[in-house]
Amino acid sequence: MLQPIGNRVIVKVKDEEEKTVGGIVLASNAKEKPTQGEVIAVGEGAYSSNGEKIPMTVQKGDTVLYNKYAGSEVEYEGEKYLVLQEKDILAIVK
Repeated sequence: MLQPIGNRVIVKVKDEEEKTVGGIVLASNAKEKPTQGEVIAVGEGAYSSNGEKIPMTVQKGDTVLYNKYAGSEVEYEGEKYLVLQEKDILAIVK
């Protein structure tokens, strides 16, 4: 499994719906880029300027909203993931 370092988080991107409310099927290039996913792995956290460890806010299993164009897409064992810095996460979905 992938293990992020520092204040990075690995997210499994949640696929967007392929149909509109009216039932129209969208082409893959017409879909919005996803902004929600499930946290798969969390790094150990960042360190402050005085050397204190800053704990991560998100945890494995959280569903999060993130900036649309944030992070780096990676493929690992046939699955697509997004590697984000914690600052790019906007909210935890409860």
